[in-house]
Amino acid sequence: MTVFGVRVKIIKEASFSSNTAPKIDRGIFFTTLRMMENIELLPKKCIIFFDFDNTIATCDVFDNMLLLFSKDDRWVELEKRWKSGRIGSKTCLEGQLRGMELNKRNLDAYLPKIKLDSYFKRLYRFLQAKKIKTFVLSDNYDYIINRVLKINGINKLKVYANKLSFLKGKVVTDYPFKNKDCQVCAHCKTKNLLARSLKGSTIIYVGDGQSDACPAKHAQVVFAKDHLLRHLKDSKKDYMAFYNLKDVFVYLKRKLIRE
Repeated sequence: MTVFGVRVKIIKEASFSSNTAPKIDRGIFFTTLRMMENIELLPKKCIIFFDFDNTIATCDVFDNMLLLFSKDDRWVELEKRWKSGRIGSKTCLEGQLRGMELNKRNLDAYLPKIKLDSYFKRLYRFLQAKKIKTFVLSDNYDYIINRVLKINGINKLKVYANKLSFLKGKVVTDYPFKNKDCQVCAHCKTKNLLARSLKGSTIIYVGDGQSDACPAKHAQVVFAKDHLLRHLKDSKKDYMAFYNLKDVFVYLKRKLIRE
């Protein structure tokens, strides 16, 4: 975040490329994979939660919107303040939305350009076949996520995120999953993860970002990259670094016990 020229270049490339992949140390991936080799997973006990931006999607969709729709560069200072912990994501998101020339028409024109990880559909079909409950937890907005999924032929995947709609041409937002006792995230993913996980469930979490650190603490199996990977490396929790969702698919296909 300190060199914004570089960051902008990465975002622009990510938004229009289906081959964009995060850069992680493959040695870390195989080392952490070995740490979890003794786990056996029963499909009927498993529940899986995915982050959306940079996990299911190959880019951060909202960050790309900042580049495309912002009227000025005031969003940059808000991003710096959020990254440093001086403001929470709700304050950051709201301020950045106010700085955009955004309407339903230009947003709907942009969203078909978003690419999903090339293995997500295959992974999702596999989870459906195994009857494993699957959810998306995101600090982005539901309108954006649901529309991208629908464009890609995914209609039944349950999404929990912040709310965005349009009323008389204006953007309307709501944050029904905000934790009033915590100012870090607009959407408390932990609250939704725990509410949807039955006692005795094996919770699987797949994510990359700052908002994934708290919910990942409650998972028995964690796939991590980028910020989440760096965070977990400093903790005592077991995790698996992943390069893309192919790594997640291959691992689960091998470890899920046939019933």
